[in-house]
Amino acid sequence: MMREKLEQLAQELEGTLYTDNTMRTLYATDASAYREMPLAVAIPESTDDLKKLISFARTNKTSLIPRTAGTSLAGQVVGNGIITDVSRSFTKILELNTAENWVRVQPGVIRDELNMYLKPHGFYFGPETSTANRAMIGGMVGNNSCGSNSVVYGSTREHLLEVKALLSNGEEVTFNTLSPDAFHAKCEGPDTLETRIYQQIRSALSDYRNQEEIRREFPKKSIPRRNTGYAVDMLLETAPFTAGTEDFNFCKLIAGSEGTLALITEIKLHINPLPPKETGLLCIHFNSVDESLRANIQVMDFKPSASELIDHFILECTKDNIEQRKNRFFVQGDPGAILVVEFCRNTREEVKEIAGRLETQLRAAGLGYHFPLLFGEDTKKIWTLRKAGLGLLSNLPGDEKAVPVIEDTAVAVEDLPDFIRDFNVILEKYDLHAVHYAHAGSGEIHLRPIINLKTEEGNQLFRTIAEEIATLVKKYHGSLSGEHGDGRLRGEFIRQMVGEKNYELLRQIKYTWDPENIFNPNKIVDTPSMNSMLRYEPGQKTPDFHTIFHFPEQTVLQHAEQCNGSGDCRKTPLSGGTMCPSYMATRNEKDTTRARANILREFLTHSTKENRFDHKEIYEVLDLCLACKGCKSECPSNVDMAKLKMEFLQHYYDANGVPMRARMIGNFSKLSGLAAIAPGIYNGLINNSFTGGIIRKFSGFAAKRSLPGLHSTTLRKWFNQTWPKEKQGAGNRTVYLFCDEFTNYNDTPVGIKAVQLLHRLGYEVKMIDHPESARAYMSKGLLRQARELAEENVRIFSNVINDNTPLLGVEPSAILSFRDEYPDLVRENLRPQAQTLAKNCFLIDEFIASEAEKGHITAAQFTAQPQQIKLHGHCQQKALSSALHSKKMLSIPQHYTVDVIPSGCCGMAGSFGYEKEHYDLSMQIGEMVLFPAVRNAATGTLIAAPGTSCRHQVKDGTGVKAQHPVEILFDALA
Repeated sequence: MMREKLEQLAQELEGTLYTDNTMRTLYATDASAYREMPLAVAIPESTDDLKKLISFARTNKTSLIPRTAGTSLAGQVVGNGIITDVSRSFTKILELNTAENWVRVQPGVIRDELNMYLKPHGFYFGPETSTANRAMIGGMVGNNSCGSNSVVYGSTREHLLEVKALLSNGEEVTFNTLSPDAFHAKCEGPDTLETRIYQQIRSALSDYRNQEEIRREFPKKSIPRRNTGYAVDMLLETAPFTAGTEDFNFCKLIAGSEGTLALITEIKLHINPLPPKETGLLCIHFNSVDESLRANIQVMDFKPSASELIDHFILECTKDNIEQRKNRFFVQGDPGAILVVEFCRNTREEVKEIAGRLETQLRAAGLGYHFPLLFGEDTKKIWTLRKAGLGLLSNLPGDEKAVPVIEDTAVAVEDLPDFIRDFNVILEKYDLHAVHYAHAGSGEIHLRPIINLKTEEGNQLFRTIAEEIATLVKKYHGSLSGEHGDGRLRGEFIRQMVGEKNYELLRQIKYTWDPENIFNPNKIVDTPSMNSMLRYEPGQKTPDFHTIFHFPEQTVLQHAEQCNGSGDCRKTPLSGGTMCPSYMATRNEKDTTRARANILREFLTHSTKENRFDHKEIYEVLDLCLACKGCKSECPSNVDMAKLKMEFLQHYYDANGVPMRARMIGNFSKLSGLAAIAPGIYNGLINNSFTGGIIRKFSGFAAKRSLPGLHSTTLRKWFNQTWPKEKQGAGNRTVYLFCDEFTNYNDTPVGIKAVQLLHRLGYEVKMIDHPESARAYMSKGLLRQARELAEENVRIFSNVINDNTPLLGVEPSAILSFRDEYPDLVRENLRPQAQTLAKNCFLIDEFIASEAEKGHITAAQFTAQPQQIKLHGHCQQKALSSALHSKKMLSIPQHYTVDVIPSGCCGMAGSFGYEKEHYDLSMQIGEMVLFPAVRNAATGTLIAAPGTSCRHQVKDGTGVKAQHPVEILFDALA
C-alpha cells in the first residue's frame, strides 16, 4: 500500500523520488556512527515539491528528514522517513545588499562558494566549518555551525537575520526581527499555526518560573558555543522578555533546531567586510595538551581570530597520509600538542609584533618550546592539516575507530584545563585515550576515544562514556553540544543537561510547531537510546575475504569502512582538487566516493552470497568511478576507491563472466602489438568513417570519440635499431626507461624525445626487455593477469634498479603502478622487492625536476626565449606525486612561465571516456575547468599534459594539440 502511495507521489513531484534499495542505502548514513534505512529519498525541485512532501507526510503518518551535504556528526539526517535532499536544486544566491551587509540564499548554497561570490564585493560570511568546501548554508543553520574563527565571528545564529520556511501544515512563513509591538501583534493574529507558535513562546517565556529555571539550568552565558536543545535561553534574552535587550527573532530558535521545526526555503544572512589582508599563524609547540590549554588562557588575552589545538595523535596520523605529510614542514621534534594561533592584521609587521609579544609572555611563563610564525601559502597548509584531523582519525586499520561520541563538549575557556584533566581521568578509568583537537579558543576540544563498536562491550562502552561525560559537562555548567548538534547522539541527555522542567518546555516547542511530528523526529527531544541504530551492530563479525590485492593490516571491507562519511568527495570544481570528478559533474550523492564506500560496506557486511561481491547494486554505484586516484590522497581517510573497484570487478567477473569490451581493453598491449605489424592499415580503418564506425560499435566505444592511432614504428624498435649504440653507452649517470605500452605503440615521438632529452642532459639511457605495465588489465579489474605482469616486472627490475640507478617513465599511469599498485598486487614473497623498487621509480618529470634542484641540470642548457605554458596534471600524478614536478621541470628554461590549470580529472581516465555510456559524462567533466582553460589560453601558449589520455581528451574536446612536458623541454634545448 505504501509503495503505491510513494509511486503516486513520485508522479506528482517536479523532482525525483527514489524508493529503490540502493538509493535508500546510500542515504541511510551521514558522517556519524548511525545508520537507519529511510522510507524514500526525495530530490525536490521547488517549494511546491516541499509542500507536496509535507502533505504526504501528514496524510501517511511518516516524516521528512531535511538534508544538504549530509556531513552531520550526530545522526541529524538519519531517519526512517523520507530523506529530503535540497542540495541539488536549492542552490541559488538570490540577492546581495552591500549597503546593509546582507545576502539572501537558498539552503543548498555551499559556504565556501558563497564567499567566492562575496569576495569581489568586499564581503565575507564568517562562520567556517572544517567541511566548508561542501557544507551548505541550510545545514549550517540547522546545526548552528561555527568553526575555528568563532572567537571573532560567532556562530551561524549570530548572522541569521531572516528565514523563509514552510511549517508542518504547509504554511509559508517569514521569521525576522520583531519589535515588542510587532511581536505581540503576531500573537494576536488569525488562528494559524504561525500565530500559535508565537503565542506558545510568549506564554512560556513570560512565566518568571520558567525564566528562573532556564537561567539556572542552561549552560553558562560565557560559553559562546552552546547548542544544547532549542535555544530558549537565547530567546529569553530578547525584548519583550528581558528589558534593554535586542528585539525578538525566531531565527535564534531555528538556528540549531536541526530541521525539527520547519523546512527552510530561503535564508538571509548578515555578512562582514573582508578581514584584514595579512594573516599569520603562530604554531606554538608544547610538551603536553595540558600545557597548551594553560597557555591558551593567556593566548585569548591577545585577541586572536582563532586558537586551534592539534594533538600528538593527529600529528602521528599525518605522517602516513600522502597529502598531509607535505603539510608537516613546520613541525619541530615530537610535540605533545600544537596550538595554532591566528592573528589577522593590516600589515605583516603588526602580526609579527603581537605574535612576538605573545611568545615573550609564554616563554616567561615556561609555556611552549618552539614558536614558528607562518604567512602566505604556508597558512593554508596548516589549516589543511588541522582540518584533516577528523578524517585521519578514521584511518585506523581494523575495527577499532576514533568514534564521535563525546567530541562536542564546550566549557568556559578558563575551565578548559581542569575540564580536560577530569575528562581524561574518566577515560583512563576505562583504559581509553582520546584524540584532542580543534577549538581551544572557544572552550571546545574535540575528543574521540578509540572504541570497537562491532562488539557488545564496545557498544556498551560507547554509552557509558557518553553518560559519564554528560555528568562532567553538567558539573562545569557547559554545553554537551558546542557546534555539531544534538541529533541522535546527544538528544537523550538533554533532559539531564537542562533539567526536567526545561526539557518539557523544549517538548512543548517541538509539538506546538510540529504537532504530528513529521519534521526530523527523534532529534533533540524524545530521542531513542544513543547506542541504538548504529552503523555496526553489537556482536557483528567482520568476514574473511580472499582478495587479489593485499590490504595491509585490514580486510577489503575494513578499508571501505575507513570512510566515515565526512563528504570530502562532495567538492565542486570551484573547490579545486581531483576528487570526485563524476560527482563534480552530476552532483548526485550516488556518484560520490562516500556512496561507493557505503554500498561496499553494506553488501560486504550483510550479503548472504558465498561471493559477497556478486551484487549488481555495487556494480551500478561503482560504475562512474573513474579510478582517478584522487581519493587516495584527498580523502582524509585515504579510502582508495580505485583499488576497491579493481578488486570488486575481479570478483564480480568471477561470478558473471568478463565482458568482451573489458577483455579488449585489458588486452590493449597484445592487440596493439598485432596492429603494429601494419600500422598504416590499422590507422586507415579507424579513421575511415565507415569502418571506424563499425569498430566503435563492435567495441562499445562512443561514436563521437576519436580512436588512438599507432605510430609508424614502436619506441622499442626505434631504440634497438635506430638509436646509435655509442649514444646508448654515453652519460654521467645511468637511468632505465620503462617502455610502457602507450608510449611504445601510440606516443612513440614522446618516448623518442624523452630518450634524446635525457641523453642531451648527460644521462645514459638504458632500455631492457620487460612486459607491459598491466595498467589496462588493472583498470578493468583483470587482476590475476595484471599480477603476473607485475611480478615479472618486479623480478626483472629489482636486479638493475637501485638508489643510484632509477627507473623512469613517461606515462604517469604506467610508471606510477610500480609505486602504487605493485607492492599490494604481487604475492607475499615478492612484496619486499616491490616495496624497495617502488622507492626508485619516478615519472621523468619528477626526476628532471629533482636533478635541476641539485644543480645537475641548469637553465644554461636551454633557450632564453620566453614561452607561456599551461599545464594540466595527470590524476594519478597529482594523487601519488605532484603536478608541481612537471611545473618545475618546465620552468627550468629561464623565461618559461608555467601556469597549472586548476583542473581535476580530464574526464578521459584511460578507457572510461571511450566507452559509449560514459562519453557524455567524460566530456562534461572536461568542460568544467580544463576545456575552457585551454580555449581561453593566449595565442602562442603551449598546453602541456603528461598523460596520454589527457592529451587525447584535450584534442577531442578543444581541437588543440597538447604536448607531453618532455616534448616541450626537448624543443627548448639550446
